[in-house]
This record gives sequence, C-alpha cells and structure tokens, in this order.
Amino acid sequence: MNAEHHMITTPVTADILRGLLDVEATAHGLLPHRLPARARRQIPDDQLAMAEAQPSGVRLVFRTRATTIELDTLPTKRVYRGFPAPADGVYDLLVDGRLAAQATVVGGNVRTITDMVTQSFELTEGPAGTARFTDLPTGDKDIEIWLPHTEITELIALRTNAPVEQRPDSARRVWLHHGSSISHGSNATHPTAIWPALAAAQGGVELVNMGFGGSALLDPFTARAMRDAPADLISVKVGINIVNADVMRLRAFTPAVHGFLDTIREGHPATPLLVVSPILCPVQEDTPGPLAPDFDGGTLRFKATGDPAERAAGRLTLNAVRDELARIVEQRAADDPNLHYLDGRDLYGERDHAEFPLPDEVHPDPAGHRRIGENFGRLAFGDGGPFATKTG
Repeated sequence: MNAEHHMITTPVTADILRGLLDVEATAHGLLPHRLPARARRQIPDDQLAMAEAQPSGVRLVFRTRATTIELDTLPTKRVYRGFPAPADGVYDLLVDGRLAAQATVVGGNVRTITDMVTQSFELTEGPAGTARFTDLPTGDKDIEIWLPHTEITELIALRTNAPVEQRPDSARRVWLHHGSSISHGSNATHPTAIWPALAAAQGGVELVNMGFGGSALLDPFTARAMRDAPADLISVKVGINIVNADVMRLRAFTPAVHGFLDTIREGHPATPLLVVSPILCPVQEDTPGPLAPDFDGGTLRFKATGDPAERAAGRLTLNAVRDELARIVEQRAADDPNLHYLDGRDLYGERDHAEFPLPDEVHPDPAGHRRIGENFGRLAFGDGGPFATKTG
C-alpha cells in the first residue's frame, strides 16, 4: 500500500516555528516575521519591509516517524530587472541536527526590483507550490525545515505520512543576532550555510537571526525588538550599512550606538552582549559611501562614491566605525562587564580576502560564509570567548 495515500495534514502554527519574533495570518496561511508588528509599523522603506519578512534562520521544528514530508508554501522571489532570475530558494531539512535533504518550490510571486538605488519594485502574483522530502530515515526523529533565507515564504500546509508531535523547547541557549545583509545570508546557497547558522551549530545554540539586508542602521525599533525578545546571548554587528548608505556622520553615530545598546540593556541588563565591527571590505575601508552599483563588464559589483577628504569632517568609513565602536565598548565595559567587542576583521580579514575575495566587492561567497562562521564559532563560543559555556 502506498503510504503517501495516507498523508496527515498538521496545521502550521507558531508552536512549531523557531527563529522568528512574530507571525501574520494571511489569505494563504501564516507569514513569519523577524520584527514584531509594532516595529513593522515604523519601517520607513520597502528594503527593510522585504528583508525582515525573508525568513533567514526561521525553521519548522517537530518530531515524527514520517519518511515523507510535504510543505505547501507561497514564496515571493526577488529578481532584478535586466539580470537573470536567481535560482529558486532552498529548503533545508535536518534530521536530528544533520542536513538530510533539500527541496525547492517553483512558481510563487515575483518581486521585480526596477531600481537598485530606490528599491522600487513591481509584484507579479503566482501560484503556491510544494517542497517535498522523501525517503527519510525510519523511526522517531527530530525534524527541522529551514526556510529559504532570501524568499518571503507564506506557510500553507504541512503533510506527513506519520503523525507530528510538537518538540519541546530546546535546553540550548538562545542566541539573538543583529546584522546586515552578510548576516542575512547574501550569496549563501542555502539557509543552513549562512554564517550565523554555521556559527550557531558550532556553538550548540538556538539562533534568532535579525540580520536584515541593507538595514542594520541602528533603528530604535530594532533595538526595542531585541530588548523585548528572549535571549541568553546577544550580538550586534553594525557599521557597514551605516557607511555604505551614508546615513549619518560621526556626531550622530556615537550617540546612536549608545542609544541602541542602552535600549537592549533595558531588557537584558546582564546578558552577554557582543558588539562586532565590520568585516574587511576594501572598497569602504577608507572611502566613505554611498555605495553605487557598478555594471562594468556585465557583472554586478559595488563601488564607494564618497570623498575621502571629508573624513576629517566626520564622514564615516569602516576604519572610522571600527575605531569608534572599540572606544565606545571600552568606555561602557567599565560599568558593564558583560559587554564585549570583536573586530570584524578577525572574522574575515586580509588573509581571508586573499583566499576568498568578495565577488561583488561587498558580500562574501559561500566559502567566505564558512570562514566567518568558523571564526565566530571559535572566537565567540570557544574557550575564553564571551559566549563560552560557563563551568563550575
């Protein structure tokens, strides 16, 4: 008898979702969000509205004996006008913590970015589809289905050929991380290969990823969301979006960093809090933003367009940001022993760049994500690191 004729439908509810801060009921199903509704009402642009709804780090978690699993979703895929459409987003299925299968969903809505500077777009609606996993191991097992990190994903239905049980909350520590598109997972090929997911696996923690492409801008509503979210460990990787969007000068940057950290500390007064400066990015090390797309040779790259002579007037570069973040953390740590600083070049520096160059001058490739994840795991979660497990 074909067991697939006896598929069981289990409602997709917030109880089986991890790595998110909110869910929204839609006409199709359930839409995970990485910012709460209050914060979303204050979002000033489509860039962040899109990024926070892309479920980087969000996964379904349950226990089952099923050997066949189907997940119906409605994806919204992003394409850039004039460029080939990217590959369909990947769904990673983990069995007992190990990657066991992958799937994609064809079709769905298409969000066509018509202007890379303004992020204006046109939306074309399309059909829902199914991510299908077969021939899974027999017996009871813990399942995680990580959603495509750069596709907005409405969850419609979960079907299995055996009953699903809710998995109890893990005893592992919760790591809340905020960062830019690099933390979001730009250029990573599948969701468990983004550097925060790799580092979380290495550190044995539960990831809540608040990496938002183009939008790590010290927004107060993001700080409030982090203040109110449960967390055992917190990291804030800031600077590169501030520089490449050219949104503020040193005079505004310093109090904005203090305010962001103050807000987080209102909800997490003694939680280990790690401030991480930008990784190496040669085009912005000593040249201010804004960044502009550069299509020379038919390949998308980015270039900095600011005037280095304006650094004396407070215009920001990555080196200036690193210096100021280090100074701020050193000053605050005198009264906050659980506050720590990590230079992003220790995650990806000159030697790493020589081995794994940034293909578009800004974002790491898949090998770069692995290197950053490995280095963060060693420096943050390893012996003597700010996130190391305390013993004794």
